[in-house]
Amino acid sequence: MAGKSGAPWWAHFLMYAGGLTMVVAGATAGVAQYALDRANNTIEHEDILGDNRAEMDVENIEGPLNILVLGTDKQGGSTRSDTMIIVHINGDLTQATMVSLPRDLLVDIPDCGPDWGDNPCQNKLNHAASISDDWDVTRANVVQTVHDLTGVEFHMGATADFNGFVDMVDLVGTVEICTWKTFQSHHTDRVFEEGCHDYDKEAALDLVRQRYQFYDTIDYDLNLYGDYARQNFQQQAIKSLLERAKEQGFLQDPAKLTELLEGFGDKVTLDLPEGVTVTDLAVNLRNIDPSTMTTIRVPASSEQGTELGDVEVIHEGVEAEAAASLWQALQDDTLDAWMAANPEWVKSDAANPDSYTDAGTETESEGTD
Repeated sequence: MAGKSGAPWWAHFLMYAGGLTMVVAGATAGVAQYALDRANNTIEHEDILGDNRAEMDVENIEGPLNILVLGTDKQGGSTRSDTMIIVHINGDLTQATMVSLPRDLLVDIPDCGPDWGDNPCQNKLNHAASISDDWDVTRANVVQTVHDLTGVEFHMGATADFNGFVDMVDLVGTVEICTWKTFQSHHTDRVFEEGCHDYDKEAALDLVRQRYQFYDTIDYDLNLYGDYARQNFQQQAIKSLLERAKEQGFLQDPAKLTELLEGFGDKVTLDLPEGVTVTDLAVNLRNIDPSTMTTIRVPASSEQGTELGDVEVIHEGVEAEAAASLWQALQDDTLDAWMAANPEWVKSDAANPDSYTDAGTETESEGTD
C-alpha cells in the first residue's frame, strides 16, 4: 500500500517535536526561571512557514493554534522531509490533537522538481519534499503543498530528526508500545509479542520502523495496515516518552529539564512568531497533559495500480466530505464535534490494547509496499 520513500524511516518520527512543547509546558510550574531562560537559547529557531503564517497576538497567546511539524532527514549537505503532522491546540490551550498526513497521499504539488520542469503536478505528498537538495526550496514547497491541501495557515512550525528520539529514549530508559498481533521484525531477528511491553532504545527504534508485516485481515479490519501501523507505533512511542519524562521528574527538576532540552541540540527547530519565546510557549501550554493527546487519521483509503504505484486517495463522496470538514474544524476549533461525527478516523488511545477489537483472523500477507 504505502510506497517506498527515498528518506530513511526515522524521518517519520517527527511527531516527537510536536510533543516537545508539551514537555516544556509541563515543567513551567515547578522549575526555576533560569532553566526556562536556558531553554530559549537551547532550541534552534528557523523560518519554516515563510508566508504561510497565521496572525496571532504575541502579547496574549490564545488558542486555537495550528502547528506544522516536519520530520527531517539530514544527510551530508542535504535536508529533506517526507513526514508532515498538524498539531492542533484548542481554544483554551488545554488539549492537543495530532493529524497525520499520509506520505503517500495523492495531492497537487506546486513545484514537482526539475524532472517536471519545476511545474505543478499531482503526486504523492512526500514527492513535494524530494524536489531539491536545497532545504529552503524543499521546505517552502512542502509548506505550500500542505497549505494548498488543507487551507490551514499555521501559527508556528517545528522540525525534528531521528537523533531527537534516540536521545530521549536514552534519557528515560524504556518506552511502552502495544501491538495487536505477534510478528517478526522486517529488519532484525527480533520478535514482537502481542500486547504491551517495555522496549529499550534499540528495540523501540526497530519497532517504529515496521510496516511490511501489516497486510493481514486483522490489520485491514483495524485500519492499521502498512504505513498506518507504523504511524500507530510512532504515536504510542511519543506518548510514552512524554509520560515517562514526567514520571521521572524531568518536568520538575531544573537540572534534569536542562539535560532534556540540551539533548535536542540542533535536532529540533522551532518557528515561533517574532516576540514569542520557548518560555512564553511553555507557560501558555502548561495545562496540556500529554497522556490526553488525540490522533486523527486523514480520511483516505488505498488505491492500487496507479502510474505512481500504490497511493492513498481522498475519494469523492464520504471521504472528501470528511476531509473538507476536518480542514475546516482545524481552523474553526471544532475538532471535538468533528471527532464525534467521524469516530472511524480517530484514535484517542493508541496505546490501549482494549481499543483493538477482535477484528478478525490473520491471513497470509496480501502484499508489501
